[in-house]
This record gives sequence, C-alpha cells and structure tokens, in this order.
Amino acid sequence: MPQAHDLLDRLPDTRRPSLWLAILCLLLWLPGFFTIPPGDRDESRFAQATRQMVETGDYVRIRFGEVERNKKPAGIHWLQSGAVHALEAVGIPARAGIWAYRIPSLAGALLAVLATFHAGRMLVGRRAAFLGAAMLAGCFVLAIETHIAKTDAVLLATVVVAMGLMGRAYLAPATFTARQAAWFWLVLGGSVLIKGPIGPAVPLLAGLTLAAADRAWRNGAPWLRALRPAWGVPLMLAAAAPWFVAVSIATEGRFITDALGGDMLGKVGGADENHWGPPGYYLATFGLSAFPAAFLVLRALPGAWADRLQPSTRFLLAWAVPVWLLFEAVTTKLPHYSLPAFPALMLLAAAWALDPLRRAPPRWLAVLSSAGLTAAALGLAAAAAALPVLADHRLSPVALLALPAAALLVWATLREMRRGQPARAALAAVLLAVPLNWVVLEGVLPRLTAPWISPRLEALVRQADPAITDERFGIAGYHEPSLMFALGAEIRLLRDGAEAARFLAGGPGRLVAVADRQERGFREEAAALGLAPRDHGMVEGFNYSRGRRVAIAVYGAGG
Repeated sequence: MPQAHDLLDRLPDTRRPSLWLAILCLLLWLPGFFTIPPGDRDESRFAQATRQMVETGDYVRIRFGEVERNKKPAGIHWLQSGAVHALEAVGIPARAGIWAYRIPSLAGALLAVLATFHAGRMLVGRRAAFLGAAMLAGCFVLAIETHIAKTDAVLLATVVVAMGLMGRAYLAPATFTARQAAWFWLVLGGSVLIKGPIGPAVPLLAGLTLAAADRAWRNGAPWLRALRPAWGVPLMLAAAAPWFVAVSIATEGRFITDALGGDMLGKVGGADENHWGPPGYYLATFGLSAFPAAFLVLRALPGAWADRLQPSTRFLLAWAVPVWLLFEAVTTKLPHYSLPAFPALMLLAAAWALDPLRRAPPRWLAVLSSAGLTAAALGLAAAAAALPVLADHRLSPVALLALPAAALLVWATLREMRRGQPARAALAAVLLAVPLNWVVLEGVLPRLTAPWISPRLEALVRQADPAITDERFGIAGYHEPSLMFALGAEIRLLRDGAEAARFLAGGPGRLVAVADRQERGFREEAAALGLAPRDHGMVEGFNYSRGRRVAIAVYGAGG
C-alpha cells in the first residue's frame, strides 16, 4: 500500500499533467466506445442526420429521413461529418459505424477535462486543478456522454474554455489581452452553433451574479471591460450568423420557428418527450451523475460557501450556482443538462481537499456523502449484474465482476477519508472507477441482446435479401431511429399492419417487418389482398424507449 499512497500523492505533481489526464480519460471512456450499438433516440437521430449531410453534400439543412430536423444548430453535424470524412480519407470505412459519429463527443469531453485543468491552474493552483480535472473525467454522466453522438460533451468543452478565459479576466483584468477577449467571444459563437443559447447563458448568468456580489454599480467591473463586450458580442454573433441566415433561407424560416418555439421553449414550459423532473431533480441524482466524485463535492460545499469572499471561490460559485438553479427551474430534465456546472464544482472540491486549513463539513453531511458514494457504487454494480438477467434471462459472470469492483472502490475511498486524506480518496475513487467502467460499458452493455433490436433486425433483413435497398423495405410498429441508421434514410415507416400488407403487395422484391401489435391487421389485409406472405424470421427484444417488449417478424411476398 505505500506504493499506492506514493502514486496518489505524486499524480497531482506529475511533470506532464495533460498527458496523464488524457490517458486517464481514455482508460475511463474507451470501454464500449466501439462496441455499444447505436442508441435510441437522440444518438441515432443525430448520426443519421449527419450521414445524410455526408451523402447529399447539403451542410446547411438538417434532415432525418424526409423530415426537417429543426432542433439544434448544425455545428455538431459538421464535426461528425468531419470525423467521417477524415476516417474515409485514410481508407477506414466509417459512414455506417456509429463510433465514427461519437468521435466529437469523445474529443469534446477530453477538451473539457484539459480545459478544466488549465483554467484551474489560475483559479485554484496546479495541484487542485489536476485533481479537479481528474474528478471531472471520472464523472459517470460524462463517461456516458462520450458514448453518445450528440451535442453535450462538445457544449461542455466550449463552456469550460470560455469560462476559463472569463476567470482570467475576473482575476487579472489588467493583463487580459484583446486577443484573449476575441477567443472568449469566438468560442461562445462556436457554442451557439452547437446548442444555441445554452453556452452563452453560463457566462451571462455568472457575470450577472458577480456584478451583484461585487456591487458593480458602485465599484465598477474591470473584468467586464477586459472582456470588451462592445465589439465582442458582435463578434460572437458574426461567428454564428452566416449559418443561421443560410438555414433560414433554405427552410423559409422554419428552423428558427421550430427550434425556438418547439424545441427550446417546449423544454422550458413542458416536459419534452416525457423527460419531466421536479425542482431538486439534479441534486437528487447528483450522487450518480457525478459518481465517484460527488461525495467530495458535497463535503466541500459548506467550506466553499464560507470562503465566497475569495475571488477565485466567488468566481467558481458564480459559475456553478446560477446555471444549476436555471436547470432546476426548467421543466424538462435529463441528467446531463447540469454538466456545465460540473467543472466549477470539481475545482471547488479539489481546492477544499488540498487546503490544510479546510473546514470540516457537518457530521450529517459527511455521513450522507459517504452513504451516497456507497449507494451509487453498489447500486450501479447491482444494476450491471442484474441487467443480463432482466433483459436476456441469463446470468453473466462478467457482469458479476462489477460487485467486487464497486466494493473495492468504496473501501479504498472511505479508508482514505477516515485517514483524513480527501485528495487521495478522490484520486483513488477515480482510478478505481476504471475497472468498474470496463465491466459496465464493455463487459455488460454491448453484450446484451434484448435492447439492441435494430442491429439484429438489420441482420435478419439482409439475410432474407442481401441486395435489399432501403426504399424496398417497410416496417410497422417499430419506428426507432436506430433502424433508419442501420438500413437507410428511405425505409418506409408504415402506419399499421394493414398498410404494411399493402406496401408488400405494391411491388416486386419488397420486404416488410411487422411488430406483434400490428400482426393481426397485417394478416387480415394480406388475406383480403390475396397475398401469401413468406416468413423470414423474427426478432424479439425490449424497446427501452417505450418500456415494453416487442417481437418483429420479417415477411416477403410469395411462397
């Protein structure tokens, strides 16, 4: 154990901190990156829209099949397209592989961790910056986001880079250059192209909070002058405006109307796609979303609040608290929405852990945080062990390894906490999350059968007709986006079983898939048409987007 203690003590002082952080990130995130199938629904929608961009060469409009997808700006699709083109340029087939579309998410998360370290060096010092960045890398919700081809990991990267620059302006306005200010506004312009106003909202809320806390109306705000908003805001708008103008013209204004009125305001005023959560949702789920670092953040918060008069602590609180409260107030809630607050929280916790004069948390909070760590670790392990049983009705020896991995993580972390070494405890937790991630993300999720319906259905369709084209295939009762990503943009999404029968009878060489709930209508209409469908087999599984089991049969005409 002395060697392990030496490693935990030396890591924050490593000579190549960025390299070690990058290695840690890859160890945490690569399991499952190449092997977990396309997920429903957001990932497959994003990836399919990007693939249609690549295939059509239209990088202005965003389409999913034949439907305009007027929700998020095109920035993430450009990054995913760039990854696909780069891989294909060196001879790697990438267009049909979901992992290629995940590369921007992986790169964005890595950039967020490295930017947290570089921002933290000025805010909390080099050792605490390394610890905070490592804690961010270990957060379970960020590991999940690296495996999903969508916006949030890239958005996090833009937020951390921008807030790091804003932190420099706040702490040292006299040395903050016009070039740094230009980068601040350009990064925010890029953030707008990723997820609209969410990125700029973080520094805006932080700025308003700092202005109020510092009584800027009386004492002035030198940090605001250092940011040069007079020309910076126009620069940010100019960076994003060309695409918004182009897409408004191409869609006759529908993108702006749908994105603002349908997507963004729909999330504020109602539960988008039933993703509702009450105020306090993010606090209640923080123990799992920020696992395994959440325990240290909870212990550190009282001390951080007590030190709020210190400029760096005040800045980090102004970064984290307002945006957290904003997301708690919004009706639509998903665990990753609060990610923009995580880097600040991790840096606050790391600074507290490495402060020899740190304030001890209240006993109830210390007990609660330790219990939360234990519950999150063992709960995650139990879920991993139970998933193969619940989904596929089989016991997986690999999945059972999650239990000792989680127990080791809890034991080592709480042991260091009892010794009064919170920094060691945090690093031990992050390092021991590596084997747990490998079990869950590589050993369990990709090896499940029931949830991954679309890849098996694609295989069955291609077995029935290796030369099938997407326009000759239709499906009724299962319209998940992953199937379109698997089989192509022009598959026919049929309303019901009767329409499936008419589609099958409508031309030679067609195949149709019919879910069990549409089977009766399909049989009745086929009989009325004098059609004798040929059964090519069935795929059974669990449609997790709808929370129910489904059986899908594939039919051809004749015979």
